[in-house]
Amino acid sequence: MVAQWRAADGSPRVLVDGWYFWFRAARGLVVAHLLTSRQNSEMQHPYSDIPELAQTGASIGVLRIPVEQDVPFTSRVRAIVDAPEFQRLRQITQLALASRVYPGATHTRFEHALGVYHNALRYLWQLGRDSRFVSTVSVHDAEVLIVAALLHDIGHWPFCHPIEDMALPQMPPHEAFAREFIGPGTELGGILQSEWGIAPDEVLDVLVARSSTPSSRLRRSILSGPIDIDKMDYLARDSQHCGVPYGRHFDRHRLMNSLIVNAAGDGLAITSKGRTAAEMMVFARYVMFTEVYWHHAVRSATTMFARAFLELQPQLDLNELFRMSESDLIRRLRDVAAGSAAARLTEGLFGLRRGLYKRVSEYSIFHEERLYRQFRQMNCQQLAVCSEQLAERLGAAAGYAAGRLDLLVDAPPQHREVEFRVDIFLPSEQRFRPLREVSPIVDSMARTQFDDCVKKVRLFATPELRDAIRSRLSPRQTDEIVASVAGG
Repeated sequence: MVAQWRAADGSPRVLVDGWYFWFRAARGLVVAHLLTSRQNSEMQHPYSDIPELAQTGASIGVLRIPVEQDVPFTSRVRAIVDAPEFQRLRQITQLALASRVYPGATHTRFEHALGVYHNALRYLWQLGRDSRFVSTVSVHDAEVLIVAALLHDIGHWPFCHPIEDMALPQMPPHEAFAREFIGPGTELGGILQSEWGIAPDEVLDVLVARSSTPSSRLRRSILSGPIDIDKMDYLARDSQHCGVPYGRHFDRHRLMNSLIVNAAGDGLAITSKGRTAAEMMVFARYVMFTEVYWHHAVRSATTMFARAFLELQPQLDLNELFRMSESDLIRRLRDVAAGSAAARLTEGLFGLRRGLYKRVSEYSIFHEERLYRQFRQMNCQQLAVCSEQLAERLGAAAGYAAGRLDLLVDAPPQHREVEFRVDIFLPSEQRFRPLREVSPIVDSMARTQFDDCVKKVRLFATPELRDAIRSRLSPRQTDEIVASVAGG
């Protein structure tokens, strides 16, 4: 069958096979319907006037980040990203010392911040379908959350978490340090007011709690909670760059699409459709901690850094240090450590020859729990003193002349991780229940505190001291000496 299409004046224009003509026409109608449906959906969505969510207009662009993420990039987002305070995040790696064990783990806070911002948009689009969320979080509040997501790590300095975990009295938390970069008088602070109509203190209130309104509590739970936009990004991103599968094997999209407001109205919950995805996320987080974040070699490097920093800290200008790039901070530490006992630590981490300390022993709730609890109660100064005493005692017992920094104790920080406490709405019962009550997987992991399961106390030593201890002392003899020092 052949059809001839003529113009209004009767002249022939296109000669086509009939079936193809109707196929093209039908396809055009379907596409038009889909576009119209999307436009109507966007018009009906309570946050569709937010440019980053509308994804329409000449000012919309796309920024591509791993893995195959197209991040909406408006002119006002560009203004934040191009500011020097934000660009400095390019010079701060996400996992710091993990790259000494996982070579691909060199991704930056810059990349992570863009991923968290992208997740904020996804959460808002989903939660905009929940009338309770919309009645609590205004369009302006939603825009503040978007900016807070983009800037949630703006206060980070190089090696921030190992330094924060030491809990030194003069160390501000990185969230509080954010005021230095987005407070009044800063370039970013001006951009927030001129481009977004947002006061810097509104963003800071999401990052560091000052108010306690229903909207602020709900938005903070999105940024920092059991199923937050931060974890949703870093589990997958860290897994990708470390070259391991553990943090990517849960259905993030299914989980996001199940998000609703909890019964109290101050946090997130999930529908029953998100149960399996939530269970998989719990397990993904557990395995990422055991196999990456608290991998014994990663912790060796982290402990070496922390001990060197504690040793060198009196000679450092911390206010200047925290504004440095990662490479500049490394250079400063190596320069200050040169010729001192800490030089072996800094050169083993940052020199041309990698020289990580080796495991001597480890303690947990499953092995020598009493020792584990004793070390967990010590602060960083007490751990340093105990480490020096153990170096002397174990070295003498093994017939080795150990230096005072030849053995280090790594104990979990005294603050604990956010527990996975989330409610699930069960339509059959028409009520919310804690997920652990209906999930044997979540329940089994909630029986014991998360930190106690994944974070161990470990003793690390130079290879020479470790070999001497293992050749002259049995594990039992080593534990007895450790117990005598820790209990003393």
